[in-house]
Amino acid sequence: MTSLASERSWLLDPGLLKLVHQCRRMIHTEFGVKLHLTEEHLEQRLADYARKTRSSQLIRTWETLKERVPHLDIAETEDDNPEGSKRTYRGQAMPEDSNGKDSHEEGEEARPRRTKVIYRGQVVG
Repeated sequence: MTSLASERSWLLDPGLLKLVHQCRRMIHTEFGVKLHLTEEHLEQRLADYARKTRSSQLIRTWETLKERVPHLDIAETEDDNPEGSKRTYRGQAMPEDSNGKDSHEEGEEARPRRTKVIYRGQVVG
């Protein structure tokens, strides 16, 4: 715990803490992800979302924070998926759907439903 506390001593500066809170707020607004100050890899996650964002304000705030805290300049790492980016929803990776609509070819028919659908006492489908 002491190593994490010593690494995060820069968060005790009120000006830097304000910048981190601004970044967290903008990330929550854009991606729907709440970042906590106690997370183990907070700096890395802030950097990742700053690279993914469309908000120029978040980019400026992150750059200001990096200028004031030198060890935040984390080397940019490539995604694990080199052939393309994974689909995300509100900042979370979507699981790959192997039998979704996109996987059906034009000549292939969809599988019939396994369960009966009952609407107002009548079997519908």
